[in-house]
Amino acid sequence: MTFVVTESCIKCKYMDCVEVCPVDCFHEGPNFLVIDPEECIDCTLCEPECPVEAIFSEEEVPAGQEPFLALNAELSRTWPVISQRGEPPADADQWKDVASKLPLLER
Repeated sequence: MTFVVTESCIKCKYMDCVEVCPVDCFHEGPNFLVIDPEECIDCTLCEPECPVEAIFSEEEVPAGQEPFLALNAELSRTWPVISQRGEPPADADQWKDVASKLPLLER
């Protein structure tokens, strides 16, 4: 099993989840984070750290967010690993409650 970063992370990218990951399975893109499903050990540490509740186990991905399973796998192959928390975007708080952000994903 793996954990998945979903749409709520787009344009927020708070990164609270990154430092608690014992296997460095997070990868960073321009405005989104993903989890490498091959590296995730299902430790559950990242899920409660996400302030926008964007991280779910693959069995509990909310309806409509299923495409993020494949998206995490795809983007984790090309985006660099991140192991330390960085600064979120300056406007992250403005985006945290916005829905339907997939078109805003920067690859």
